[in-house]
Amino acid sequence: MPLYDVEGAAGAGRSLENESVVGTFTIDFETLTQMGLVGARLAGIRVRGDSMEPTLFDDDWVFIDLNDTNFAQAGVFLVWVSGELRIKRLQRLAGGAMLLISDNSYYEKEMIAPDRMQEVHVMGRVRTRMGEIA
Repeated sequence: MPLYDVEGAAGAGRSLENESVVGTFTIDFETLTQMGLVGARLAGIRVRGDSMEPTLFDDDWVFIDLNDTNFAQAGVFLVWVSGELRIKRLQRLAGGAMLLISDNSYYEKEMIAPDRMQEVHVMGRVRTRMGEIA
């Protein structure tokens, strides 16, 4: 699985394919099976900042399932918003709006109105936290 640095991936694209891979992480088939990730297209992303604490911490690494972009079921996702990659809890709202939620109560929720949804691309669901893997 390729490991990407979110800071480095916060460029002008909606894809990780053109971003720099800073390392790799090998996962055996048994572990993937136990995690329910067999067949998933995974990427490792480094968390930057404290907005998702206490769930995710600065410098943690997370598995992103790039095949799971359906935020109809609320969860934590890697999302591209107006040229910036963010890791946020997403919630679908009535009328086609989206709510970006930080787990750290210091940060306000951000609503993306339906007329701004073209600025948003859900990249994938955060499946598990790996912690600091240096």
